[in-house]
Amino acid sequence: MAAAAAAAAVGGPQPPQPELPAPGLSLDKAATAAHLKAALSRPDNRAGAEELQALLERVLSAERPLTAAADGEEAAAAGGGGGPGAAEEEALEWCKCLLAGGGGYDEFCAAVRAYDPAALCGLVWTANFVAYRCRTCGISPCMSLCAECFHQGDHTGHDFNMFRSQAGGACDCGDSNVMRESGFCKRHQIKSSSNIPCVPKDLLMMSEFVLPRFIFCLIQYLREGYNEPAADVPSEKDLNKVLQLLEPQISFLEDLTKMGGAMRSVLTQVLTNQQNYKDLTSGLGENACAKKSHEKYLIALKSSGLTYPEDKLVYGVQEPSAGTSTLAVQGFAGAAGTFGQLDSSDEEDQDGSQGLGKRKRVKLSGSTKDQSIMDVLKHKSFLEELLFWTIKYEFPQKMVTFLLNMLPDQEYKVAFTKTFVQHYAFIMKTLKKSHESDTMSNRIVHISVQLFSNEELARQVTEECQLLDIMVTVLLYMMESCLIKSELQDEENSLHVVVNCGEALLKNNTYWPLVSDFINILSHQSVAKRFLEDHGLLVTWMNFVSFFQGMNLNKRELNEHVEFESQTYYAAFAAELEACAQPMWGLLSHCKVRETQEYTRNVVRYCLEALQDWFDAINFVDEPAPNQVTFHLPLHRYYAMFLSKAVKCQELDLDSVLPDQEMLMKLMIHPLQIQASLAEIHSNMWVRNGLQIKGQAMTYVQSHFCNSMIDPDIYLLQVCASRLDPDYFISSVFERFKVVDLLTMASQHQNTVLDAEHERSMLEGALTFLVILLSLRLHLGMSDDEILRAEMVAQLCMNDRTHKNPNPKSGIIPGSYSFESVLSAVADFKAPVFEPGGSMQQGMYTPKAEVWDQEFDPVMVILRTVYRRDVQSAMDRYTAFLKQSGKFPGNPWPPYKKRTPLHPSYKGLMRLLHCKTLHIVLFTLLYKILMDHQNLSEHVLCMVLYLIELGLENSAEEESDEEASVCGPERCHDSWFPGSNLVSNMRHFINYVRVRVPETAPEVKRDSLASTSSDSLSSLQNSGTAQVFSLVAERRKKFQEIINRSSSEANQVVRPKTSSKWSAPGSAPQLTTAILEIKESILSLLIKLHHKLSGKQNSYYPPWLDDIEILIQPEIPKYNHGDGITAVERILLKAALQSRMNKRIIEEICRKVTPPVPPKKITAAEKKTLDKEERRQKARERQQKLLAEFASRQKSFMETAMDVDSPENDIPMEITTAEPQVSEAVYDCVICGQSGPSSEDRPTGLVVLLQASSVLGQCRDNIEPKKLPITEEEQIYPWDTCAAVHDVRLSLLQRYFKDSSCLLAVSIGWEGGVYVQTCGHTLHIDCHKSYMESLRNDQVLQGFSVDKGEFTCPLCRQFANSVLPCYPGSNVESNLWQRPSNKSIQDLIKEVEELQGRPGAFPVSISSETNLSKEMESVMKDIKNTTQKKYRDYSKTPGSPDNDFLFMYSVARTNLELELIHRGGNLCSGGASTSPYDLLLFNYLHISYPNVEYILCCIKSHCCASPNSNLIYLFIYLFIFKKILFIYLTERDSQ
Repeated sequence: MAAAAAAAAVGGPQPPQPELPAPGLSLDKAATAAHLKAALSRPDNRAGAEELQALLERVLSAERPLTAAADGEEAAAAGGGGGPGAAEEEALEWCKCLLAGGGGYDEFCAAVRAYDPAALCGLVWTANFVAYRCRTCGISPCMSLCAECFHQGDHTGHDFNMFRSQAGGACDCGDSNVMRESGFCKRHQIKSSSNIPCVPKDLLMMSEFVLPRFIFCLIQYLREGYNEPAADVPSEKDLNKVLQLLEPQISFLEDLTKMGGAMRSVLTQVLTNQQNYKDLTSGLGENACAKKSHEKYLIALKSSGLTYPEDKLVYGVQEPSAGTSTLAVQGFAGAAGTFGQLDSSDEEDQDGSQGLGKRKRVKLSGSTKDQSIMDVLKHKSFLEELLFWTIKYEFPQKMVTFLLNMLPDQEYKVAFTKTFVQHYAFIMKTLKKSHESDTMSNRIVHISVQLFSNEELARQVTEECQLLDIMVTVLLYMMESCLIKSELQDEENSLHVVVNCGEALLKNNTYWPLVSDFINILSHQSVAKRFLEDHGLLVTWMNFVSFFQGMNLNKRELNEHVEFESQTYYAAFAAELEACAQPMWGLLSHCKVRETQEYTRNVVRYCLEALQDWFDAINFVDEPAPNQVTFHLPLHRYYAMFLSKAVKCQELDLDSVLPDQEMLMKLMIHPLQIQASLAEIHSNMWVRNGLQIKGQAMTYVQSHFCNSMIDPDIYLLQVCASRLDPDYFISSVFERFKVVDLLTMASQHQNTVLDAEHERSMLEGALTFLVILLSLRLHLGMSDDEILRAEMVAQLCMNDRTHKNPNPKSGIIPGSYSFESVLSAVADFKAPVFEPGGSMQQGMYTPKAEVWDQEFDPVMVILRTVYRRDVQSAMDRYTAFLKQSGKFPGNPWPPYKKRTPLHPSYKGLMRLLHCKTLHIVLFTLLYKILMDHQNLSEHVLCMVLYLIELGLENSAEEESDEEASVCGPERCHDSWFPGSNLVSNMRHFINYVRVRVPETAPEVKRDSLASTSSDSLSSLQNSGTAQVFSLVAERRKKFQEIINRSSSEANQVVRPKTSSKWSAPGSAPQLTTAILEIKESILSLLIKLHHKLSGKQNSYYPPWLDDIEILIQPEIPKYNHGDGITAVERILLKAALQSRMNKRIIEEICRKVTPPVPPKKITAAEKKTLDKEERRQKARERQQKLLAEFASRQKSFMETAMDVDSPENDIPMEITTAEPQVSEAVYDCVICGQSGPSSEDRPTGLVVLLQASSVLGQCRDNIEPKKLPITEEEQIYPWDTCAAVHDVRLSLLQRYFKDSSCLLAVSIGWEGGVYVQTCGHTLHIDCHKSYMESLRNDQVLQGFSVDKGEFTCPLCRQFANSVLPCYPGSNVESNLWQRPSNKSIQDLIKEVEELQGRPGAFPVSISSETNLSKEMESVMKDIKNTTQKKYRDYSKTPGSPDNDFLFMYSVARTNLELELIHRGGNLCSGGASTSPYDLLLFNYLHISYPNVEYILCCIKSHCCASPNSNLIYLFIYLFIFKKILFIYLTERDSQ
């Protein structure tokens, strides 16, 4: 063969080569080429081969490296001959002539193309190329077609799309391994061998001789042009320069590939011929240039951390087998000594500047590394070294295109794939060091997707090249470079390491191309099965996944707001989804049949081992560390999803793959902690951590992440709940949500772990979680079509959706049969419409009416909503449907939806609904709701009723009446219910309850019941907890102790070791025991609750007394939709259906309350009237409640401020709900979201707008309407206006009296007075300063001047320019205005006269320098600066204290007068004020004379009787304010 002849001519001992005469190079190229071709065609072509090699030695001289080309550029710049790369252009011309054999090059190209046997298209494109993808024809999800092949194929009716390529690609037309043959275009249909013409022998003969030398020359240029910098990061400028100079050579090779299959076959032989490569590149000859080139190649290998295997053997390094490169946690012990040390390896030094600098990196023991994969690399062909330099130069686009253009040749494709796998570790190292990782990543994927999308090829390299071992090991060591010590649970002693999400490797998604390749090969069944069968690979992969277990740990800020909000959670969520979840889904797709049971067992086994190692590494026992949460538990989710697949598809017995009880209890803790933390975040308990923590909570449930995060977590908790003791599980839920202390029947309680403001939302969160846990069936028995339908209905109920977005979660691609059929079944399409501007709205899908009627599931909506407003949107749409259809006219509650039957393996989940602990909770909450206890909302009631209804729907078979006995002796709280069945427990009466309450609680004052619980205590001792696992018994005991508050058990409460960290600061209150008389059952509470919700006594009447058929056919449409009353009626009906005893007891309860008279049927008009009456009744009740609260605060105020001993003189009504003390005024900061009182150190202020106003100056004595002046004699501004009169008066006084006396005798502000308005929102003064600073730094053009103090309210965006500080104190001012008094107006005025004779002094807290005093000074300056100087300085000596006094006093009068105008002339009635100036007045009044407030309130209450008394009140108010202001200014000036 010609190639062999060429090799023989080059290799071995050779005689001295005859040099061509110098004129030989100047001969005609075509003639020379023809001569050489003829010589090579002879039988003995050795002389011709030698002559050709001599010519190529001169033309493609390695002694003219790239520096010569650079010299040519310098010569051209100096005006000399030649040009840039002139020698290279000459060499290319010689190569073209030689390939053509003396003929024309274009004719040669055409002749070669005529013998193209390729059945593949292989067209390569780069980024932004428009291509097509047909899912109907595709076998691989990565299949793509060029436009020409797509249009020439038959894709009618197929599911295809046109897309713009992001990373580049290649056309797969003709490749039967990637797409079905039916989708091939006409040009690339399978050709028979008879249709392929044979290539003439002499056509490509010259190519076989010339191309090896040409490619070797290219490699020499690559070697010469690469200079290794000291920092191991090549200069991007130098690389681009070398590539630019080599572009003609690479383009020449690319053009050769386009000649078709015949030329590609020659190139393949050249690139893969090992003998040619060895002879030309070994550097063993006497050629100095070749030796230098080989040395540079070795230096490049060494600098990349790569060496020959021979070098490794010299040092005695052995290559471990593929299965031994594991990093199990037991190996961490050997590496524990290295924790905290910086990694000094070459490939990790470059990241040193990118680390956060706060947490030290750690590295694992180096003895476990597989050196053969990571460090050993030996090249045996041109293709291998060419790929090496392609990687070294960071995948230049021209080189990538050339390598991909060769892929239609199957022999090359196999060789190139093996070479790519051989360099995989080197690709990873180069990618980590690259400064253009995004570009490099796209080009890596551009190559790899063409190689690994072919299942047959992927299987071959997996078997022959250990592809899976290499990929997993490379990923493992890539992540090892950014490991840090985990701070989860036991920060000091933890041995677990996690990835640092702040590293560039994760922030920039540098790992993406390698993970994408791994996901791609796992999509092939043969490869995935090999992975699942290899135990060593599974161990290694679980160790890789464990690096992400517990990453991005969040610690709750308890004191100050976090200074810098880290955005690392983006990297964390992306890493878990791409590096952990997507490979998991790929593996699960191959575990769908019973024959794959063993694969699932393998994964579950090693996943449990990794989880146990993780628990040991973080020193976890049973209690999670407080105030910590991580949303990343990939090991838990792997275990959960493989369990689900085992039961659903593989018919595995669930118990056979479950661990013991202790392990199940550990498994549930961290997913449960995430659910509790979600409630905490929504309750603003993590507000000091910034907005990023809310971003994490929303991402956790967001559509792209939910099926990989929250769904597996919920499923794992469902599995644990189905196997663990139900009382233990329910106790754990309420303990994790921190609402255990709230579950007491006492009216008052002390929560040691939760603030009162967060209790309601946390209780709502706990109950909602239980409803979701017990209602959700996604992995408990629903089919794929049912899941798709439920997901689609939930999305459509929130908002109308487009075709692409009715169900982003299910994973079923829009356009598939299931998708389209389900969509058409649940939604109607609204055609696009034109907007007024001419643009067209997109067509939308809206739910069908029967979907709202039968399938709307609020639980699924809650689970799938990112924002709370989406739940409200769904309820609003549901309400609108009910009103439009006439099914329910009022405001409905979320409907109860019947659930899909449970899979038999999960029947134990329903035990939660039939355990005493849950029944105690439900009974307690119903009682508290009925008694109007605090912190219980309508949502709590809704969830309680939902759980009761779930319990009735999932109860055991109908019990016998003999089993249900009547109530036994009177019981205390220790033994609540006789059994665990909800149906029987609903009728069980609880007579007395022992509670532990503060000594100030109302229950303590009631008479104690002497005989209560002697029998019950003994029954508790025999309750049978001995057979339960010890941890369950301890937690259950603790939970019931907190609920029961029994005195006998109070001294035995034992908190876990970590619970002390949850305790609130301060000493615990003194608790005492009290006995409550209850005498209620769940049924009686429900009936009374019906009375309360309806607003009528005796409102419930058993419907079966009138219609016995209702017990036979309970599915009555009227109970499907409604409010709380409907829900109670539906529950009572189901309870009666479940048990005849329940039915009888319901009837007895109703007879005790009222005789059995059927309810009167009313018309729609009467119902409307009754609804109005009900609303009025509820309004009156709320009013009475508020009045009672006001009266309570009045009493407390009088006792503390005026030393009143006889409250009957002040409060004529009896206060039954009086609070023992007045609560402080609480303000909500609209910036940081915190609520709290205003303090001197951290004052709160009211957002206000200060404006100059001359409205009062336009008042006239003459009430006649003024006509518009039409002549010059008439004046627009008459002299009888208020402003003109007061100006004359002041001028007259200043003419005859002293200036100080004049200023005390008049008032100004009629013109240019300051008017204060507010939007009503408050904020912390320090938050406001930070907000103003951010506005100053904002480069966006604003419509106000920040330098002048102008801003917009952060909440409502209303314009403002100051903040009015709120004085610390009780919130009684607003309530005192409605205060009654028995004193006459004369007595009150007399008290004011006595008051003015007393000396006044301001307290130290204001006289001294505090933040509050500084802010009050600041707001004074703002008020002064609001108006012009001429309107605030009327003194003859500018800046005098008398003038300041006059101005501030006049501002008070201005606002009171304007308030009087705003209210229509009556200060005590009229519209709501927009002026906050009362707040400013009260600040000063409260500072100096607290009892003045009371007197003024009394005066004002008298003025309410007669609007003409306004002037009396105004005069007294201003008189007192004048005196106080004078004292304040005097003392301020004296300091």
